[in-house]
Amino acid sequence: MQVTETLNQGLKRGFTVVVPASELESKRTAKLTELGRTMKLAGFRPGKIPLAVVRQRYGTAVTGEILEQTVNDATRDLMTERGLRQASQPKVELVSGAEPTGATDLEFTVELELLPEIVQPDLTQLSLTRLKAEPDPATVDKALADIAKRQRSFETIEETRGATTGEVLTVDFLGKVEGVPFEGGEAQDVNVEIGGEGFIPGFAEQLDGLAPGESRTIEVTFPEDYQATELAGKLATFDITAKALKRAIEPAIDDDLAKKLGFEGLEQVREALSGQVRQEYDQMSRMRIKRELLDQLALQTPFDAPEGMVEGEFQSIWSRVEQDQKAGRLDEEDKDKDEATLRSDYRRIAERRVKLGLLLAEIGRSNGVTVTSDEMVRAMRAEASRYPGQEAQVIDFFRQNPQAAETLRGPIFENKVVDYVLELAKVEEKVVTPEELAEIPPAEL
Repeated sequence: MQVTETLNQGLKRGFTVVVPASELESKRTAKLTELGRTMKLAGFRPGKIPLAVVRQRYGTAVTGEILEQTVNDATRDLMTERGLRQASQPKVELVSGAEPTGATDLEFTVELELLPEIVQPDLTQLSLTRLKAEPDPATVDKALADIAKRQRSFETIEETRGATTGEVLTVDFLGKVEGVPFEGGEAQDVNVEIGGEGFIPGFAEQLDGLAPGESRTIEVTFPEDYQATELAGKLATFDITAKALKRAIEPAIDDDLAKKLGFEGLEQVREALSGQVRQEYDQMSRMRIKRELLDQLALQTPFDAPEGMVEGEFQSIWSRVEQDQKAGRLDEEDKDKDEATLRSDYRRIAERRVKLGLLLAEIGRSNGVTVTSDEMVRAMRAEASRYPGQEAQVIDFFRQNPQAAETLRGPIFENKVVDYVLELAKVEEKVVTPEELAEIPPAEL
């Protein structure tokens, strides 16, 4: 084949490829001959069908198959011979050579973006800080108190009077927005602690003084970040009917409570809770040092990012930004920015993510970091566990859709590369308070 380079600009390359008509005809004849040996046709003995007859019946279909195969093979050979590492699927356009007669050479163009040349930084020179925090007794005590609260029982108050803070009203309610009931806004026999948490802000507080048998209509405003986006930030009314007044009786925090929870004693509950809290702290610590590592690596990405990859990442980010705008969930620092500024900011984020992804991929590739089949199976099972009763269907979906399974491979690979880098970097441990550990790092830009 004859290859002519037509574009060499940054990471973009373009080529014109010409494959002689004689080569196409040779492949076409070989395919038709093979087909003639196996096909059955009335009036002809098996394997004795003239090539001209086979060509007349199947020439067009075979020509299309040969063209596709030749274009794919020629493109692959072009990439291999020139040592090109593509960033995305090449764009191929046919110029000539698609005629069933095979009289002209096959000519097509190839346009693509390449992966940049990436020089790995000296990972041993990275200096990072791993923040550590230990569960304190007060945190464990609070967790125990929360458990005891969930185990409490309720005793009916026979006295006819209004509810006060700390007492519990059993109520029916119907919620409305602009006078129209909304989905999930109706319930019966719900226990509401006066002044307690767990409801929309302002809901439980407005039941103070309400007595069994009485009704009251209250107004509340759903939080801007409410999980049901169609209700977020909206004013609603609730028609409430009180049915019973109760006092909560919380169990003592002792060995009896521990045994009720399936433990031998209270000390074992404390140990379990302490372990859970420590695990949460370890996850936060991991998140913080990973973020610090990525911030440092982002400063060592002098290469250009393929425009197509940046555009794809930006469009993915921007679609979520538009959804947040419509739902009124934009971050505080973004609310006063115009669209041009927002687009500029998020395109920088997209470029940063692409560059970091390429650098991490190169570090992993050159150092033999891989995702094992066992790791993929565990990831599939973990994802399937999120859909109780449908686990088998989810596993089958991933097995039948390799592209979907790749969405699980990426995070595993990234975390393994991060672990590899952390083993080489200089890591200092620093003990901090749980509050300091939970601080949210500044947004990436």
